[in-house]
Amino acid sequence: MVDFDVQTFIVFLVFMLSLGICHADRNLYSGLQCSEADNSSESSFGVNLDSLLDLLTQKGPLSKGFFKTTVGRSSGKIYGLMQCRGDVSAENCANCTRESVAVALHDCSKSKKVQVWFTWCFLRYSNERFFGVWDQSSAAIVNETDFDDASVVSKALTFISEVSITAPKQPLMFHAAVLDAGQFGKRYGMAQCTRDISRTDCSHCLDTQLMTFRTTIGNKRGWEVYGSSCSMWYHDYQFYSNFSITANDGARRLSLQGVATGITMAVLVFILVP
Repeated sequence: MVDFDVQTFIVFLVFMLSLGICHADRNLYSGLQCSEADNSSESSFGVNLDSLLDLLTQKGPLSKGFFKTTVGRSSGKIYGLMQCRGDVSAENCANCTRESVAVALHDCSKSKKVQVWFTWCFLRYSNERFFGVWDQSSAAIVNETDFDDASVVSKALTFISEVSITAPKQPLMFHAAVLDAGQFGKRYGMAQCTRDISRTDCSHCLDTQLMTFRTTIGNKRGWEVYGSSCSMWYHDYQFYSNFSITANDGARRLSLQGVATGITMAVLVFILVP
């Protein structure tokens, strides 16, 4: 029979390992936005959509994690892009893109305007041209129960502001950095824009995301803000190590059509800027 102290140690060890897994860089499903179902869609739209998604899946991961293209003519024309987070490998980018396509086809099969967010990638397509147009909508994922020390929150605002200022200047409009919070440990931040928009619009987009931080997220230890044109991440652990843990290992659900449930100890906040 196992000694009680040994049993206690085993339970503790399993608990600590589970914490490590939770802090690994997992490709979680973060949310989607679908337009209203359109049952009048021409058959050409469906054919063009299949071609578009094939192109995005094949070429995106091999094009530094970003690819945009147009397929079809006239009313059947469709515009699409995919982008992976700047630190993600080509292999994980490909896997994430396939996951996004599967979600889009399953949950938004009759929609002509679709956006899907995963931790590692973003998929968007529409029957209306959106390339180069900055979209201000955003949604935040935060840990509702985990508050940070006031002194760290003050430093974090300056820190994440610097990250957002630096990102548009980078070749891929992507930047990650580390904040040393002294006795409170380290904080990790990241910002990225879709590469179809200009650097100026990237700056504007990230400034808008910072407003989400200031007015909605505030003193949380970890948060993520996803948008159509830019996204930001902030955590108290190094979330961008990019360990290959599949999307099935944990899940989050967020719908930009409304606030959804399904997140353990977390809250989703939807902000639409007119």
